Amino acid sequence: MDSDLSLEFLRVVEEAAIACAHTMGQGDRHHSDQVAVEAMRRIMDTVPIDGTIVIGEGERDEAPMLFIGEKVGMVHAKTIAGPKPVRFDEVDIAVDPLEGTNLCATGAPNAIAVLAAADRGGLLHAPDLYMEKLVVGPSSKDVVSLDAPVHENLKAIAGRLGRNVEDLVVIVLDRPRHEKLINDIRATGARIRLIGDGDLSAGIAAAVVGSGVHAVMGTGGAPEGVLTAAAMRCLNGEIFARLVVSKPEHETRCRAMGITDFKKVYRSKDLAPGKSIIFAATGVTDGTLMRGVRFFGDGVRTSSVIMQNNPHRIRFIDSIHVATSKDVKIRF
Repeated sequence: MDSDLSLEFLRVVEEAAIACAHTMGQGDRHHSDQVAVEAMRRIMDTVPIDGTIVIGEGERDEAPMLFIGEKVGMVHAKTIAGPKPVRFDEVDIAVDPLEGTNLCATGAPNAIAVLAAADRGGLLHAPDLYMEKLVVGPSSKDVVSLDAPVHENLKAIAGRLGRNVEDLVVIVLDRPRHEKLINDIRATGARIRLIGDGDLSAGIAAAVVGSGVHAVMGTGGAPEGVLTAAAMRCLNGEIFARLVVSKPEHETRCRAMGITDFKKVYRSKDLAPGKSIIFAATGVTDGTLMRGVRFFGDGVRTSSVIMQNNPHRIRFIDSIHVATSKDVKIRF
C-alpha cells in the first residue's frame, strides 16, 4: 500500500462499532452482527482502494455482503458519483465486523469491530476451520512451541518475564474441548481467565505489556487467527497456529484456498506476510485495551486502536462523533 489508509479504515471500524453498540444487551446476536456488517460494508465503499475481502462473512452463497472474494472500495462503489482517482491501492482485507456477537448481545466485555488490511497477497486466505493457537508477547516468542508441553511453555514464558509460573495469567476459551488444556495449566499453578468469546482481543492483550495477560492457548477460529497475526506483526508479538483438519471436507476446503500442508505450524509472517499491514479495531463494549461505545446527548464517543508495521506505529484514538445540532456540548 502506497497510501496511508489508516484513518480511512478507522472510520470503517468506528461506524461498525457504533451501529452494533445500539443493539448491546438486547439478546439478539444475529441482529447485532447484521447491523455491524451493513455499516462496515457501507463505509468501506467510501475508502479510496481497490479492495478484495479475503476473510469475511462467508462464501457468496452464504452472506449478502463482506463475503470472501467480494470487491470493495471506492473504485467499485456504484453509489459514488463524480471523478475517481486514476489509481487505487490494491488491498486485501480481513474483517470481523463484530468479534464477540454473544458478548455484544449480553453486554459482556471485549466485543470489538475489527479489520486488517495488507497489500495484495499479504493475508492468508484461511478456511473457516478451527485452528490450534498459542499467542505470546515479544519477550516470549522465541522460547515457546505449539508442540511443547504446557508446563514447558509456561516455564519458558515465566523465565523471560522474570516471574514465577504462578504469576502468569493465561486466557482460554471456555469450551468442553479445552478440558485437558485447562487441567494442564492449573497443574502448573498458573492462573486462567476463561472467556466465552473473543480470543482475538485476548491475543492482542497478550502482546501488550501491562495488560495482565501473558498468553492465549487453545483452539479457535482460523479467520480470527489471521486477524491476530496481523496485529502481532504490528505489536512484535507472535502467534503459533495449526489448522485442525480432521475430515475429508476440511482437506477439500483447504485445497480450494491453496493450502496443501495440513500439518504446517504457522507464525505471524506466514498468516500475515504483507509488507504493509494496517490493523484497526474499535471497542463495542468495555474491554482490556479499549472502552466501549458511549452515547451522550450531543454525540457518540469511541475508543480505537490503529496499528501499522510500515511505518511502525500504534495509535490509541479516542473520538467524539459530534451531533449536527447547533447547541452541541462536548464532554470530556
